[in-house]
Amino acid sequence: MHGGASTGWLLMALCAVSGAYCLLRTRTGTPRERRTARSEALMGFGMAAMAVPAAVLSPPGWAWAVYAVLFGTAALRALRPALRGGHHLHHLVGSLAMVYMAVAMAPAVTGGGGGGGGGHAGHGAASAGVGGIPVLTGVLLVYYAFYVLGSAGRLLPAAAVAPVGGTGAVGRGPGGIGGGMDGRPELTTACRLTMGIGMFAMLLTL
Repeated sequence: MHGGASTGWLLMALCAVSGAYCLLRTRTGTPRERRTARSEALMGFGMAAMAVPAAVLSPPGWAWAVYAVLFGTAALRALRPALRGGHHLHHLVGSLAMVYMAVAMAPAVTGGGGGGGGGHAGHGAASAGVGGIPVLTGVLLVYYAFYVLGSAGRLLPAAAVAPVGGTGAVGRGPGGIGGGMDGRPELTTACRLTMGIGMFAMLLTL
């Protein structure tokens, strides 16, 4: 990334923690909720791997192909559920965005993947003169900007839902981009917000 190695390390840590929390969520809930948590864990760990500063660990030339196949498969798995809308559609967009960034980073990696400045291992393509399709990158940036703003809004105190039935339990939001599934909706939303910010930052480097 343009922000240097420290930015890459910070983003890697945040995405890894988000992925770990999503992995913990796979132990509870309905099969559909566990499947959603697995998809989010994959996204978090995948983003963390891509965020490792290139100056510290230069990826092998075939890394972009592994990312493309892995998240291409995830996109295919998310295609049918995405037809029902809700957060599944966001999973599909996220998987396709990861495939897009993997393909965009391919020339930079296979061309020697130099050390240079820190940042995403491959998403530093912008500094090497390699990038994606400007229009598509712009559309994804707009999407994630609105996603981040929407997720952040759900964490504001004013957005809190009143206790249900006077039991002290906090009501959950709709199943869209902010709904929680494991009794800790604010943590789930925070993880999704973190990954949304990470995706936005990665797209900025294209």
